[in-house]
Amino acid sequence: MIDIRARRDWRGLLRWLPLVLIPVLLLASTYPDQYRVPPHYWVLAMTAGVVFLAGSRWPLAVSLALSALAVPMLRTDAWGVSGLVPYLGAVALVDVVARTHRWQTVAVATVGWAAAVALGRVGVHDNSIGRASTLVEAAAYVGLPLLLGLYLRGQRDLAENLRIRAVEAQARTRLDERAALARELHDVVAHHMASIILRISVAGHVVREADPRVVTVLDDVRGTAADALADIRRLLAALRDPALGTVALVETDAVETEITAALTRVRAAGFTVEATVETQLDRLDAISRLTLLRLVQESLTNVMKHADRGVPVRFRVHRRDGGIALEVVNGRRETVAPSGHGVVGMRERAELAGGTLTVGAEERTWVVRAWLPDSTRAEELS
Repeated sequence: MIDIRARRDWRGLLRWLPLVLIPVLLLASTYPDQYRVPPHYWVLAMTAGVVFLAGSRWPLAVSLALSALAVPMLRTDAWGVSGLVPYLGAVALVDVVARTHRWQTVAVATVGWAAAVALGRVGVHDNSIGRASTLVEAAAYVGLPLLLGLYLRGQRDLAENLRIRAVEAQARTRLDERAALARELHDVVAHHMASIILRISVAGHVVREADPRVVTVLDDVRGTAADALADIRRLLAALRDPALGTVALVETDAVETEITAALTRVRAAGFTVEATVETQLDRLDAISRLTLLRLVQESLTNVMKHADRGVPVRFRVHRRDGGIALEVVNGRRETVAPSGHGVVGMRERAELAGGTLTVGAEERTWVVRAWLPDSTRAEELS
């Protein structure tokens, strides 16, 4: 995998390279008792190096500024490698052309550098072909940076197109995998769940005149299976939709209904439940709604499996710290965590939604505390 941040760091370091090389070039062009770089040339050259640092933020302005600084430097009788410093304007022109597709910006930068070369070289040649030489130099010093900038821009566009195609191919692959998973769930799990619901319904009609307790149990099992089938169908819709974040995995109006149904099942199992729901759950987004509902269902399922029916269950959902807090307190027959993957799955769900989960014994009770961020509220405040 390519580390994009490392590439950006290298580009940032390259911005400082002229500022390091310019003093070296000027010192290398200094010969005692023969030639010394003029002080004004030092000032102009170092100023050009400092201005070049801002090219990543204001490329056009930097290009025009370097073109203006190049004029007096080109007209100075530079010796040796110090004469390369003015052509930092050509590098700035390459940068402008490589960064933008706006022909107006490219034209302004090109005209600015061409004018700098022309003004800097006019009158420098003393022979009869001075004008022709100036035109040739201007064409070369402007044309080559322009062509190099166009080439780099083309390479950048090509890399971006390849990146977009790779992302689209990866998205298509994931969509195909999700569609395949949805088909498997539909063909296997959903089919069997529907069959179970049908058979329980038939059994309920057969034993309708029998013990009412048997009928109550069958109705409860059928209702639970129907809820599970509805959940599977929601997940199937989510798997088939490429934008998972926009799918209402649990409808807004159904959250409180589902929580109430889960509490009713606990009461039907012989528990005393003290429930308090102090907040509007319809402010939660789809992922937070689904996570909250699953945490509630798993917590209350563990209550029915492991809790002491003689101790009331305290259930509370309320707003805290810009999010939704869940608290389930019950008396347990043992002080160790329940076996299986339920608690692990609850913690993973909470973390994926950006929340927290704590589960543990406190004195003679077992406490589940969860907190989920209110994504909708956070978006409104930002």
